[in-house]
Amino acid sequence: MITAVELGLIYAVMALGVYLTFRILNFPDLTVDGSFTTGAATAAILITGGTDPLLATLAAGVAGLAAGVVTGLLHTKGGINPLLAGILTQIGLYSINLRIMGGANVPLLREETVLTPLREAGLLGGAASIALFGAIALVVKLVLDWFLHTDVGLALQATGDNEAMIRSFGVSTDRTKILGLGLSNGLVGLSGALIAQYQGFADISMGIGLIIAGLASVILGQAILGARLIVISTFAVVAGSVLYRVAIQIALEAGLDPNDMKLVSAVLVVIALVLPQWKVFRRIPTLRSFRRSQAAAASTADAAGVVPSRTGE
Repeated sequence: MITAVELGLIYAVMALGVYLTFRILNFPDLTVDGSFTTGAATAAILITGGTDPLLATLAAGVAGLAAGVVTGLLHTKGGINPLLAGILTQIGLYSINLRIMGGANVPLLREETVLTPLREAGLLGGAASIALFGAIALVVKLVLDWFLHTDVGLALQATGDNEAMIRSFGVSTDRTKILGLGLSNGLVGLSGALIAQYQGFADISMGIGLIIAGLASVILGQAILGARLIVISTFAVVAGSVLYRVAIQIALEAGLDPNDMKLVSAVLVVIALVLPQWKVFRRIPTLRSFRRSQAAAASTADAAGVVPSRTGE
């Protein structure tokens, strides 16, 4: 179970990236499945080539950012539908990731990584590693909270809430979309690099279906803790990521086939979306506020003629 918590905290960085596009920017970005592997592949190949692990991890974040920028350019400058733009980038990244790694898998078991000191000290799988990964997730969360309250971050929120309105104030929504997608996938790539170093290898298939895990983390956490404030929302995403990994671990320990985990993920997302709509659960404050925030955002969008981002701010 400790491993599940560790993984949940590392994947929380990815979930915060998904939150940035899915909730803040209101952009259904499917680039995640590819940019996660891009981050892992970039870090793995640089580490095996002798690059400092910390620099390799940062480079992985930059690689993910570049992938997000490509999706943003396809959508804003190419006029391509958001879903299709993400899919096209994701498909292209599959071949690019194979080129980066030079094959389908890059082992890191005998390489020096950012987690080697913890592993050598026997601290992985204990309170120390949970505290470290929790601190990393908390720092990313706090930086994201700060960013979303800057002028640029507020413009990003406004782009997701009412694109026509913020454009009338002279803000370039194309730039905010590209920025948001870049930052989102930068976090995803950073998470991929950490996961590759944690599990000891980078694999071409490690990002397949990851968008479901990200959405499950966002929806599950916000359904339980609420989503009316940015600070609470981002904390809910981190908690949702941990809960999601714990739920997967419980399912495995209960004897479910590992091949069924994608189905379990889909079921968790459905449950998190459906529960707030059931009368018996409407009495629970957090679920009630989560549902109210969705309804209020939807009514506002109908009045404005746009689709909301449901950020709560």
